[in-house]
Order: sequence, then structure tokens, then C-alpha cells
Amino acid sequence: MMDAMRRAAAFVVLALVAALSGCAASAPAPTPSSSAASVTSTPTPTPTPTPTPDPLAALSLEQRVGQLFMVGTDVSSATPATVSAITDRHAGSIFLHGRTRGGAAAVAAVVAQFTALAPVAAGLPDGVGPTGGIRLWVATDQEGGEVQVLRGPGFDDMPYAIRQADLPDDQLEAQAAQWGAELAVAGVDMNLAPVADIVTSHDARFSNPPIGALGRQYGYDAATVQAKAGAFAAGMRSAGILPVFKHFPGLGHVTANTDTSANVVDSTVTADGPDVSVYRPLTAAGPSVVMMSTAYYENIDASAPAVFSPTVVGLVRSTVGFDGVVMTDDLSAAAAARPWPPADRAIMALSAGVDVVLVSADPGVYAEMYDAVLARAQSDPAFAARVDEAAARVVAAKLAQP
Repeated sequence: MMDAMRRAAAFVVLALVAALSGCAASAPAPTPSSSAASVTSTPTPTPTPTPTPDPLAALSLEQRVGQLFMVGTDVSSATPATVSAITDRHAGSIFLHGRTRGGAAAVAAVVAQFTALAPVAAGLPDGVGPTGGIRLWVATDQEGGEVQVLRGPGFDDMPYAIRQADLPDDQLEAQAAQWGAELAVAGVDMNLAPVADIVTSHDARFSNPPIGALGRQYGYDAATVQAKAGAFAAGMRSAGILPVFKHFPGLGHVTANTDTSANVVDSTVTADGPDVSVYRPLTAAGPSVVMMSTAYYENIDASAPAVFSPTVVGLVRSTVGFDGVVMTDDLSAAAAARPWPPADRAIMALSAGVDVVLVSADPGVYAEMYDAVLARAQSDPAFAARVDEAAARVVAAKLAQP
């Protein structure tokens, strides 16, 4: 019995060795049955993925640099320097500056003079026009209260942010959607609002000139600001308007206004505090832009204004986790920016990691800024790569916007 078992085991081993050595391949293949033969097995081809076009491929370096600027124009008329900024130096965005009570139709007529200069090509950019077929962002400040650029027929009078915050979140969102629809009719597609600054307290609000004293705050704690600024932003998005949260990392505690004072210093905000962390849920809720402050933050980087500090700008990417467009506050006429020549302001901000430089109050300095950035990009490969990174982020945001 044992010999029989050994012979059987040996037979199995020999058969396995023969199969592995390829001997079994010489055996004739079995003939398929008629039913099996009638079925033809055709392998399904693997679909070739459609390559995603590079949105920058059709843009020259000059056009890419232009995408990094937003240039101001008088809201009541097309400022000649801003027209030249588009036609001669490829500016990719404009800002409606000042105040008007002319109404929506008058604003739309001004906007049309600019959008006609930068035709948008169908589909992806193909080099058409000074902006390469990329849409021209048209922005303004429509916060409410004292900071409302557009008024008159077609525009509601918007309450101060601190009064908007009295509304339940859903009502505020619905109201913001109406305000956004008014902007869209006038040709505006970006609102430099809402304010996300957390003012120290109700009692201290008047010691905070840029925000609290003007009623621009939504509240005095992160939870309230998140809820109310978030509702305002959601309403804007629903109307096709891109919201801008400002002024990172917070202007709610300073005792001077960066528009009118140099060397404004914040001694309250920290990298891990609520003023910074509130931006995380706000930006995660949907498409948006973040605007950098021009104040100094001694607890984060006391050596440079936030807008020129890689450390402070870096918090937007690392701590907040935001990969969208980051822009400056006005660098053309604000007192906080004046210690540096205009050319240096633009290069410093872009080098710090900002994507768009706002040149709102004095468009006359744009040429100097643009020429300096272009010359640096032509001579410095590392800076040219930074230009490409910023331009790609801006173009992607524009292409994604309805």
C-alpha cells in the first residue's frame, strides 16, 4: 500500500515538473465546442485619456505677467491709464474704484469699454487679445455701509456688515445672493468682500479704525465671523460672483489704518490663533480669493508687512490649507506701502507668494510695476517660475468661474 502511494506521489511531482518546464505546451489544444466557437472574444480597448490643455501654453510671458495685476479705474468713466494697462501691458483684471450713484446701467457701460478690449476666446485660451483670450476679472468693493462703491438704480443700499450679522444665516445668504445678482447685471464678477477680520470686542471697536470704527466686522469671535462672512460669501457665489476674504491674517486689532498710516503693527494675532484659523472653514466652503494685509504682525514676522512676508503668506497655504488665488491689498497708494518704490512692491509681493497685485487707487504706477516684474522674469529663472505658478493659479480660477 505504501509503495502504491509513493508511486502516485512521484507521478504527480513528475507531471508538475513537466508542466512547469513547458512540456505540456506540446499537447494539442482542445477543440472548442460549436457553441463556444461562435462567441468571439474581443478585448475592450483601454480608452486613451484626453490630455488636459495647459492653460498657460498659449500665453506669452508678457501676457502671463499681466494676469498678475488688477488695475483700478474710476467707476464713472474708463480711466485712460487703465485702458492702456490692458492694451499695452496685458493687465488681466480691473477694479472699479471710487463711488457712484449712477446705477447698474451706467456701471455696465463703463465695464463694457474694458471687456471689449480683452475678448474671451471660446474654450481654452488661444492667444486672442491682450489677455490671451482669458476673461478680464472685474472687481469692486461692495461690502455694505460706508464701503459700497456701487449705488443708484439697480443697486440696493447694503447695511453695514455688523448689521448684516443680525440676520439669520439663511436670510443673509439669500440677501447676499440678491446683491450679487445686482453686481452680475453690471458686469462685475468679483467682490472684494466679505471682511473676515475679528475685532477685539464690542467695547474696543472704535479703537480699531480700519474695521471696527466703520462697522465692517461681522462679529467679535471666530464662530460668528465664520457663520456670517460664510453666508455672505455663499450668496455671492450663487450669483456667480467670486468672494474675497480679507484682510489676512487680520486687521481687527490694529489701532491705525494701513490706507492712511505707515508702519501699522499688530501685537495680537498669532499663527495658531482664531484670526488665522477662521480662514480654514471659510475658504474650504467654496471658490474664493484671500487678500493679504499690509500691516506688520510682530508675533508671526515682525520684519516685513504681511503682504511682503513669505512667512505670513505661507500660512495661507500651510495652516489654512488654501490653494486658491492670494492677492494684495492696494499697493499703489496705501500709506503702508509707500516706503518702497512701486516696482519693489510688486516684486516683493510676488516673491512672497502672492498671485495678484492690486493697483487700485493710482493706476499710474502700474507701468512701473509691470515692467519691473517682466524684466525680473526675463532675467531670473526662479522668479519666472514663480510668475508661471501665480499665472496658472489665476487662469485656473478664471476658467473655473461660471
